Amino acid sequence: MADATGELLAIADELYALDLAEFTPARDVRAKELKGTDLAKPVKSLRKPSTAAWVVNLLVRHETEQVDQVLAVGAALRAAQASMSADELRTLTKQRRQLTAAVTSQARAVAKERGVRVTDAVADQVAATLTAAMVDEGCAKAVRSGLLVTTIEATGVDEVDAGAAVALPEALGFAAVPRASVTSTPPPSRPQLEVVPDPEADLKVRRAAEAELARAEAELADAQTGLDEAGEEVSRLEARGLQLSAEIDELRSRIAELEEEHDALDEELAEAEDTRDEARTSLDDLTRARDAARAALDRLSG
Repeated sequence: MADATGELLAIADELYALDLAEFTPARDVRAKELKGTDLAKPVKSLRKPSTAAWVVNLLVRHETEQVDQVLAVGAALRAAQASMSADELRTLTKQRRQLTAAVTSQARAVAKERGVRVTDAVADQVAATLTAAMVDEGCAKAVRSGLLVTTIEATGVDEVDAGAAVALPEALGFAAVPRASVTSTPPPSRPQLEVVPDPEADLKVRRAAEAELARAEAELADAQTGLDEAGEEVSRLEARGLQLSAEIDELRSRIAELEEEHDALDEELAEAEDTRDEARTSLDDLTRARDAARAALDRLSG
C-alpha cells in the first residue's frame, strides 16, 4: 500500500508540474496506460488545478528557496505568537507582508515565462494562499506539496481544511520535486552613498528656514480657510474611495469565480468527450453484432 501511495504521489507530482493546458490530456493518457491496475482510477480522478493553484504549484517547483523562506517565516511567526513575543511578532509580521508581495510578484514572472498572464484577481488568490501557508501549518503543508487544486484562505483563527485544497489526502506532508528555475530576477544592488560636507551648509539651512517661516506666516490666514475646505473634500474623496474599493473587490471576486467555473467546465468537457467516444464505440460494436445476427437469421430462413 505504501509503495502504491508513493507511486501515485510521484505520478501526481509529474502531472501537476505540467503547463495548465497540458494537464488533462496528460492525465488521461497516464490513466489509460495504467488501465487494469489499482492506480488507473485514482490517476483519472486527479482534478485539474485552478489557474491560481497552478501558479502556486509552479512557484513551489521553480522558486523552491523562496517558498521555503515563506514557510520558514510563517513557522517563526506562529512560534512568536505562541510565545507572545511582541517585538519579534511585529518584525515577522512586517517581513511576512514584504515576502508575500515579493513572492507573488515573482510568481507572476514565472507564469509569464510559461505564456500565462496572471490577472490581478489570480494574483490576489496567490497572495492569499501564501499568507495562509504562513499563518496555518496545515496550509503550509498543502502549499509545499505542489499538488494544490484550489487556493486557500486562512486567518490563523478559524480552522482550515487544508486537505480539501490538494489533489490527494496523502499530499499533506509530501514535498514537490524542485525543477530548474524558469526565470531569475536578482534583486537590484543598493548603491553606496557618500555625503560630502558643505562648508556653508549651516548658513544655507538657516536662510532656507527663515524664508520658509516668512512664507508660512504670510499664508497662515488663507491656509486656515483652505484647510476647512480641503477637509471636506478629503472626506468626500475617502468615502468615494471606499466605495470604489468595495466595487473593485466584488469584481475581482466575480472574475475569480468565473475563472474557476471555466476551469471546471474544461474538466467536464474532457470527461464528456471521453464518455461520448466510449458510447460511440459501444454503439458500433452492438450494431455489428445485430447485423451479424440478422444475417445468420436470414441464412437460416433461406
